[in-house]
Parts: sequence; structure tokens; C-alpha cells
Amino acid sequence: MMRLKEKYEKEVVPKMKEILSVKSRMAVPKIEKVVLNIGFGKEVAGKSSQERKKIQQQFVDDLALISGQLPVLTKAKSSISSFKIRKGMEIGAKVTLRGKRMYDFLDRLIHISLPRSRDFRGILLKSFDKKGNLTIAVKEHISFPEILPEKIKKIFSFEVTVITTAKNKEQSIELFKLLGFPIKS
Repeated sequence: MMRLKEKYEKEVVPKMKEILSVKSRMAVPKIEKVVLNIGFGKEVAGKSSQERKKIQQQFVDDLALISGQLPVLTKAKSSISSFKIRKGMEIGAKVTLRGKRMYDFLDRLIHISLPRSRDFRGILLKSFDKKGNLTIAVKEHISFPEILPEKIKKIFSFEVTVITTAKNKEQSIELFKLLGFPIKS
């Protein structure tokens, strides 16, 4: 099976050059980075300090297994009393993937995780923004092969944002279709 980076270099670039009618391969859109984002504000709100740390640690460990990189904790910018959140409280984690790790993650996402997801019928066109970036919600993190379902106490969902250098939504959709993303037309 051809890896994603290899497929991009050998198949996608020549086709995109033809479609966009450009001569330089540098004008062809490419995937710049992938950001994985998880919020655990709801899970830790109203819990004691030790319970909060335990839940956060489980989420961070699982996200690190999925991405192959240690996540960075994100903090609340302001206090929200109705959600029991204080300013500076750790309410999420994110990972930014580039290069080899990014392509490895996308390969696993396309070929293993998304097909294993419950009720998955394809990526909707409304998942693309006008700049050509794709945002997918992964409902259950146990669809990744690195996670052992027996050891999981809480199943969480997270967001995957794929940032491209595409100039518009149409170029981006074409790029993702050629890369093999399961896009529902």
C-alpha cells in the first residue's frame, strides 16, 4: 500500500498541476499541519483537584498515544460561573502535527479510524471552511488501533483540523479527494 506522502508526491501533484493548470509544483496546495483538539471542561467541572488531575491525565495520555506526541494543556481565558470554570483552569489539550507524524496520523485516520467509526458515511462538504481547511469530529477515540478498549474508563471525542495551503474550498476538496479522503459529495 502506498503511504500518503508518497501518494501526494507521485499521483496528487501531477494531477493537481493539470487541474489548476500551473507549471510549478510549488503552486500546488499541500497539507501544512494537523491540529488535534480536545476539551474536557465538562468532565472536570465541579470535581475536586485530584479527580480533575486524574481525568486530565487519562485524556492527555490517550491523545499522546493517538498522535505520537505529547499534548499541550489549554487554559480557560475567563471564568464562567454557570460552567463552574475558573480563569486559568486547564480545560483542554491540543497537539499540532507536522511532517512525518502528520502523514502517519492522517494515514491511520483515513484507512483505519474513520472506517471503524460508528455510523460513518463520509466527510460532509460543510466540514470545509472557505479557506480550504477541513475539520472532522472523531466521536470515539477508541476507533484508533493504539487505544485498548479494555483499559479505557471514559470514551471521549476530539476534533481534527487539517490545515492546507489551498486558496479556496474547491481546491481543498479536490486535494482531499485525490489523497483518498472519504468525502461525501
